Amino acid sequence: MLLQLGWLDIDYAIRKDEPPKVTKESTKEAIDLYEKWEKSNRLSIMFIKTRMCASILGSVDQHTKVKDLIKAIDEQFATSDKALVSTLIMQFSSLRLTETKGVRDYIMRMRDIAAQLKTLEVTMSGTFLRRADC
Repeated sequence: MLLQLGWLDIDYAIRKDEPPKVTKESTKEAIDLYEKWEKSNRLSIMFIKTRMCASILGSVDQHTKVKDLIKAIDEQFATSDKALVSTLIMQFSSLRLTETKGVRDYIMRMRDIAAQLKTLEVTMSGTFLRRADC
């Protein structure tokens, strides 16, 4: 999603902090900068809300700043990652060669699970791997 916001050139509010609010004493440059940030923030929030499924957005509080919205979504998925890690470890430790369509399929499934665990920053000790092979 962040890549799409970048392609659309509306990711300014994600990359930069909110500039000071506009006042009567604000210069034209300061006004233009705030308007650019505000437009980017508004469009980014709308884009995210239209692309996310309702169940995810329903579980995240409403936010007026895109950085806060992204942070809330990330926090929502932190607990999901823990459940996924548990599921993957169980699959890894319980997979047997007899349950697959041959040695190649077994190896590919084990490598796939290991790659997913590595993406989630889970390291498995050599002792665990030797016990999983039994």
